Amino acid sequence: MRRRQFITLLGGAAAAWPLAAHAQQGNRVRNIGVLLPLVANDPFARIQVDAFVTALQQAGWSEGRNARFEIRWAGPIPNDIRRHAAELIALGPEVVLAYGSSTVGPLLQNTRTVPIVFPVMGDPVAAGYVESLANPGGNVTGFMMYEYSLAAKWLELLKEMVPAVQRVAVLRNANTPTGPAQFGVIQAVSPYLKVDVTALNIRNAGDFESAIAAFARGTNDGLIVASSSLAVTHRDLLLGLVARHKLPAIYSEEMFVKDGGLMSYSPSMVDQFRRAAGYVDRILKGEKPANLPVQTPAKYILSINLKAAKALGLDVPPTLLARADEVIE
Repeated sequence: MRRRQFITLLGGAAAAWPLAAHAQQGNRVRNIGVLLPLVANDPFARIQVDAFVTALQQAGWSEGRNARFEIRWAGPIPNDIRRHAAELIALGPEVVLAYGSSTVGPLLQNTRTVPIVFPVMGDPVAAGYVESLANPGGNVTGFMMYEYSLAAKWLELLKEMVPAVQRVAVLRNANTPTGPAQFGVIQAVSPYLKVDVTALNIRNAGDFESAIAAFARGTNDGLIVASSSLAVTHRDLLLGLVARHKLPAIYSEEMFVKDGGLMSYSPSMVDQFRRAAGYVDRILKGEKPANLPVQTPAKYILSINLKAAKALGLDVPPTLLARADEVIE
């Protein structure tokens, strides 16, 4: 997405956002890149990027005054992401916001000097992007999407919602490095919850239907949809398949529940993008990503869709409903 399109997307709000009085950065225009494995017409992705830009505006970085935003909506296809990554680095950004492993990896193939900040990431140490969480050591830092213990929470919440569930499939993107570790955590707690778990490895949107259809053959089945840009981008397709097979499912992002999914437990994505803006601000003011520790989420949200529960014939337990941060009627 070109800069002019992005300004239009924000509806001219940038001119109205207050600027911090202390953040006078002079007349130098700083190039800020954004690389997303998402599509430009995704309203939830726009909200997240809007939160990022708003936070930077509040820190004193204004489009057309002292900042230039280069936004690339690459979509979930790896070849497209690699192409956009190369094009973005060729523009000479001073810092890049990169959404998850699918974008950080291609960016690192093009630069080891341009600072990269991720608002979401599975395990940056296991992926080789940072030396450690406390001391990243290179040109990459940011905010983790979850701790691995969160994967166990997904199974616990699904079992609480549907006590009769006996088999649960974990839908994961086989192209990301976090899938095996997440599944291992879920496997570890499954005996205590008396649930058999199996992995459904997905590499592209065409795999969704065959994988779900092959699994959903019983009456006490459930589904965990692990985090991936592939699932987010094609969530309409995924939600339709889940509804067709009448699978109670828990999702890794709240946008699924807003679009009709049963429940989710995840960090607040808006909060993650706002915090990432704080790191971008600090880097533009001279700090090094090598010295900025990778941080874990600060805010989690449990979302429940009562309409989806009714369609599945489920009565949401009052104790679960009382803990929900967001209930959609």
